[in-house]
Amino acid sequence: MPAPLSSLQLQAYRFSTPVRPFAGCPAGASLEMEDTVRIIAFGDIHMSLGAFNEIPDIASADLILLTGDLSNYGKITDARDILNRVLSLNPHVLAQVGNLDDFSINAYLDALNMNIHAQARLFRRSVCIMGCGGSNITPFATPTEFKENELADILENGFFQARTYIELTEPLERHEIPLILVSHTPPLNTRVDALPNGSHVGSSAVRDFIEKNQPPLCITGHIHEAKGNDRIGETLVLNPGMIADGGWVEVLVDDKGKVSASVQ
Repeated sequence: MPAPLSSLQLQAYRFSTPVRPFAGCPAGASLEMEDTVRIIAFGDIHMSLGAFNEIPDIASADLILLTGDLSNYGKITDARDILNRVLSLNPHVLAQVGNLDDFSINAYLDALNMNIHAQARLFRRSVCIMGCGGSNITPFATPTEFKENELADILENGFFQARTYIELTEPLERHEIPLILVSHTPPLNTRVDALPNGSHVGSSAVRDFIEKNQPPLCITGHIHEAKGNDRIGETLVLNPGMIADGGWVEVLVDDKGKVSASVQ
């Protein structure tokens, strides 16, 4: 379980990505404070190297979130190709593995200081982002799958760290710090986990987590055919589908912590 941060660590914390730059990533790139944070999220890339070039104003976004499935059964070299291309457009990236990514990519993302799987990141002391990569068990024995109890543990580990960030930051900022859950696998029994035949194949653990904790936003993927949106209580759940089909999510967080988001 991630160790909690002290208030001194939190005040010193400043998001910087990556610590080991890729080719095309400007080292030492700085972030300027603005009132509204604009985040672009997409996933199910599956080695579609040029698909995200068409996202409007991707270069000026404050943060890019890659929700999983960078590759097709790929390993570190494949992830590096995708990340190099994204970083050439925008150096501020957080990412996680999907079920079609070999789990070796998880350690690679850790080494690059951009991983959100089973952990949380505080961005600009304005929004907290936590991740749950891989998927629940599928019939296809893909590289990174977890049992539901394992997904529950992953979510709790990330949430433990997220709570620490939020509880330390809110008194300093004097407004709510919203939480965004990035879960590659969607919550069960929603419009965003349904196959064309109507079967629901999402995760019960992800749904339980959302029902219990009610983050304002969950960005998901995995089920390409289920592009769209749904709600679980107060939580907006968005699945942009495959980036190759043009799907992505735009998120805006204002200076009072209000989150608005939509599938594009």
